[in-house]
Amino acid sequence: MITFTALPTPIARAWQAGAPDAYGNPPERHVAQGTGNPCRHCLRFIPEGAGMLILAHRPFDGLHPYAETGPIFLCADACPRHEGAAMPEILRDSPDYLLKGYNAQDRIVYGTGRVVAAADVAGYAQAVFERSDVAYIHVRSARNNCYQARIDRG
Repeated sequence: MITFTALPTPIARAWQAGAPDAYGNPPERHVAQGTGNPCRHCLRFIPEGAGMLILAHRPFDGLHPYAETGPIFLCADACPRHEGAAMPEILRDSPDYLLKGYNAQDRIVYGTGRVVAAADVAGYAQAVFERSDVAYIHVRSARNNCYQARIDRG
């Protein structure tokens, strides 16, 4: 069993209150225009016309060669955190995603990175977790490499 893990609520609330992002900048405030702005906390699309934040996120605790930083969207107002094994809304929109397994030291486990059809995300994640050296998996955009969510063992 797997779990789709969204950004922790304390981090989301800090950014929603104006705390600096991974580059030390305040989150940019915008209004969602159309669809395609996935919130990394509720793992839903930010509704058109709703406030949203754009900020730099590094989904790792430390700085090291594998600690990628990139842009993400977040609801500007408090939203409930996605919990559980259900496929999040934001992962049902694209035809495919890049999945990469990481070890306990936050290093990519080579041989696990693969572009996977959206319908196969859960199955591929289960297969990657058969490796004992994989601690967690990142789901990223297959086109822009943007961080979407984390997958953990359930």
